[in-house]
Amino acid sequence: MLSRFTLINASLLIAVACSMSAHAIANNDGAKAKPATESPPAQSEASADKKLYTVVDKSHVDGNTLEGWKTWRALACARCHGAQQEGMVGPSLIESLKTMSKSDFEHTIKEGRIEKGMPPFGGVPRVVENIDNLYAYLKGRSEGDIAPGRLEAIE
Repeated sequence: MLSRFTLINASLLIAVACSMSAHAIANNDGAKAKPATESPPAQSEASADKKLYTVVDKSHVDGNTLEGWKTWRALACARCHGAQQEGMVGPSLIESLKTMSKSDFEHTIKEGRIEKGMPPFGGVPRVVENIDNLYAYLKGRSEGDIAPGRLEAIE
C-alpha cells in the first residue's frame, strides 16, 4: 500500500511534468502563432461593474474569452484542476475564483505556489500574453455564466 507521502510526492512530480509539457506546448504554439492582434485594454479591479467577458447560451463567448479557454486547453491545466475546473490534485478554480482577486490570480499564475504543487507559468509567452483572457474565462466559469466543455465564438 502506498503511503500518503508517496502519493503527495507523485502528485507533485506529475504537476511539474505537466508544467514542463505545457511550457513546451506553449512555446511551440508561440512559434507558429499568427501575428498578435491588438490586445484589450487592461482591466482594473476598480472597474468591477464592467464585464470581463461576453457569453451567449453559456457556450458562445467573445474572442478574448475564447483565447483564454484555448490557453487553458493548450497548457493542460485540466490535468491538475479538473476538466471542469472542479479540482483534482490542484484546487477547484470554480471556488477559488469566487474570492481571489485578479492581482492574486496573476501572481499565482506567474510565480506559482511551489509548496502546494503549482508551477510558475510567468516564463510561458502564451500565458503572459493571455493572462487577462484566461482570467476572464475562469471568472465566467466561476460565476456560472460559462458552461464547462467546448466553447465557440459568438457569431
